[in-house]
Amino acid sequence: MPLHRPPALFVPLLAIAFAVAGATPARAQVLGPVQGLPNLQVPGTNLPAVVPASPLRSVDDLLRGPLAITRKLQIDTLLRREPRRVGVDPHGAPILRGEFLAMGLSAAQRDAVQAQGFVVDREASTDATLGLDFVVLHDTRGRSTARAMRALRQAAPDAAFTYQHLYLPAGDGDVAGATTSATPSSSTPGQRVGLVDGGVDPADPALAHARIEQHGCKTANPSRHGTAVAARLVAGDPDTLYAADLWCGDAVGGATSNLVDALAWMARERVAVVNISLVGPDNPVLARAVQAMIARGHVLVSAVGNDGPAAPPLFPAAYPDVIGVSGVDARDRVLPESGSGDQVDFCASGVIGSGRNALRGTSFAAPIVARKAAQLLDAPRAGAATQVQQRLIGEARRPDAVGRDPRCGYGLLSP
Repeated sequence: MPLHRPPALFVPLLAIAFAVAGATPARAQVLGPVQGLPNLQVPGTNLPAVVPASPLRSVDDLLRGPLAITRKLQIDTLLRREPRRVGVDPHGAPILRGEFLAMGLSAAQRDAVQAQGFVVDREASTDATLGLDFVVLHDTRGRSTARAMRALRQAAPDAAFTYQHLYLPAGDGDVAGATTSATPSSSTPGQRVGLVDGGVDPADPALAHARIEQHGCKTANPSRHGTAVAARLVAGDPDTLYAADLWCGDAVGGATSNLVDALAWMARERVAVVNISLVGPDNPVLARAVQAMIARGHVLVSAVGNDGPAAPPLFPAAYPDVIGVSGVDARDRVLPESGSGDQVDFCASGVIGSGRNALRGTSFAAPIVARKAAQLLDAPRAGAATQVQQRLIGEARRPDAVGRDPRCGYGLLSP
């Protein structure tokens, strides 16, 4: 079989994937600056980081640049542009500085942590929809992340604390001028489907036939990434789209507590299938929320991320019973940047359009699978995650392998 030389863009992309995984490809070449972009360095590597030159104003600005599809460079951009608000946990995952999550705090434990300078954010605490008991804590003393976490654990050694992790889009959001419109399918009845992402623009032509219920923000703040994912999710049909915005017009968003709040809203609205084109670290609060959604009979479909096949699994795609989706190109070849491993259940088209305005990433593959799942499930029911996955396995095309493949899962699902 002849070998195809990857596009020039993906040579640095694959090199970054090795760096993220802690490996170095043999005879790796240090690449020079991308023409017209600053030659900045990714911390801890010799690789160039492409970051937007203008200040961050929204999640779309975070995604600008030919390599911003990778989570590593999104994190680097946040740290450079928002150092007072964004930090990293001990494993390098992005977090909101000065915010922590506490699960199951007793009254005495709450008093103890408050005495150490932490306050409870009443508005950010979840309700009982998913059976979770956690609160968001703010450090009022401006300590480093490590010192603040030590103070919490010393004040309440029997309590469970974790970080306020940030979950990032799994696709290229630099889509100005891109075509996202879809031809409505008159033979397909409207269905209900959920989306957790950036804001959705109801005026986009691709969403003209959809009814959109929005959650998470006092005012609408459309994002190009969220709108593009929504366009694939409804495919021009008269669906009811439940869209939860985790950014609300801010460059820093996607916090764990907001993601859990969005899932709780989907549960209250009995939205059977929810698409999540976001990726991040394992977080015990999110893990419990996902487990509760699956137990209630919901189906969660998630992008696996674009950090390359050598990168570690990302979440929520890697949680048990979540349907993880990788991407393929127009010739049904797996995108070289797609994640790989047991978290991949299916693959689908991860490219919209062509040329300079093309969209690319597993963000845009996940909604194809979520849409097909929504056609199989009109309301949550016990065992739905397993049942829907089995139905989708029956529809998937496996041209090159029998069984499950780490790059494409059980096979390719087409719109």
